Amino acid sequence: MAMIALKCPDIQVVVVDIAMPRINAWNSDTLPIFEPGLDEVVKACRGKNLFFSTDVERHVAEAEIVFVSVNTPTKTSGLGAGKAADLTYWESAARMIADVSKSDKIVVEKSTVPVKTAEAIEKILNHNCNGVNFQILSNPEFLAEGTAIEDLMKPDRVLIGGRETPEGQKAIEALKDVYAHWVPTDCIITMNLWSAELSKLAANAILAQRISSVNAMSALCEATGADVTEVAYAVGKDSRIGSCFLNASVGFGGSCFQKDILNLVYICECNGLTEVANYWKQVVQINDYQKSRFVKRVVSSMFNTVSGKKVAILGFAFKKDTGDTREAAAIDVCHGLIGDKAQLSIYDPQVTEAQILRDLAMDKFDWDHPQHLQKPLNPVDTTKLVSVVVDAYEATKGAHGVCILTEWDEFKKLDYKRIYEGMQKPAFIFDGRNVIDVAELRKIGFIVYSVGKPLDPWVKDLPAAPPS
Repeated sequence: MAMIALKCPDIQVVVVDIAMPRINAWNSDTLPIFEPGLDEVVKACRGKNLFFSTDVERHVAEAEIVFVSVNTPTKTSGLGAGKAADLTYWESAARMIADVSKSDKIVVEKSTVPVKTAEAIEKILNHNCNGVNFQILSNPEFLAEGTAIEDLMKPDRVLIGGRETPEGQKAIEALKDVYAHWVPTDCIITMNLWSAELSKLAANAILAQRISSVNAMSALCEATGADVTEVAYAVGKDSRIGSCFLNASVGFGGSCFQKDILNLVYICECNGLTEVANYWKQVVQINDYQKSRFVKRVVSSMFNTVSGKKVAILGFAFKKDTGDTREAAAIDVCHGLIGDKAQLSIYDPQVTEAQILRDLAMDKFDWDHPQHLQKPLNPVDTTKLVSVVVDAYEATKGAHGVCILTEWDEFKKLDYKRIYEGMQKPAFIFDGRNVIDVAELRKIGFIVYSVGKPLDPWVKDLPAAPPS
């Protein structure tokens, strides 16, 4: 919405939310999310043609186009629990739009939703329309956190799906005109509603599949002495494949990949496509396996126990240049180490102590539900097992091992000789993002494990996956 306001000075944009603290943050000098370049865009438009308000009903009633961007979390109970998308918030928003509307509106799905959601939304709107005409469009978002502003400035494509009726086509053109203020028209793709809805799930599933594929190869590389970086480079040079999303790591995270794949699995199951569902389920299982494999490498390397040992965790966000921790690999790795009674010292340049402790105490899938619907937290014993510190040197001081779990640029530039001198010996580094120079660190004296790289002699003779 901030980018639309920036590029379309003739359009008034109002972002509404029922949460007063969130709206207050958007109206302040400290925005509620960290995203490079976002501050400048918001501050250039705010108060001119970009506004933030809790007066939801008034602004929805006045709008010609309503973008709905509510959560579509994974259900935690009931039919499809653990896989299906929970459309409670979408339905609630649709009923509110129907109740307050006195003029015709275009309602745009921005949330990632199951295919055929638009049909359900149409039914709600049209059965409560009071003579108002609604057109539903699907306009899925493809920006990536950390590069969102650049992705919005120069998108690979903008998808707009609508009904193949004169009214539906007119609505598509209206939204296309908004994006055409700055996006070349040949990058604006129009299609039917169901194709647009499914395209978002398909894109995320295939991107996640690539990560799970290279992570599966990383395990084989370690077993054979191959280097996954070299393998990925060779594979990525094939013009049919390309190099993107072929970096081996401790596993993918973020709010979309796992949620969307599980949603896709559920849709396939509901349509009787068991084999297709099982195929996509394996993408998530490989991701879980990669995180579990990493924890086992840590424990087995350190004399098969980390009980009572200080382990530094560098990075908690799911990727660099964001403070987002949703489904971050660090959460599962920390849980695995806490299970063996490790003493964790955690540092991330953008994630607060409160968020880290909350993530470690929260049930899976609860993060995307309103607080009043979340299960009671199961706090770890923070006084004994977890501390959150202000820099990497504090985290690593006196540690037996260091786990790099987010690829923040600053972790490439640390003084590792200083870190080595302050650690217990032997000093271990477990690089879950392949950001360090393995040879240089081994020269310093570290025992290094880097995902998919030839193994340190210390690690080589240990079982790849010791018993749980």
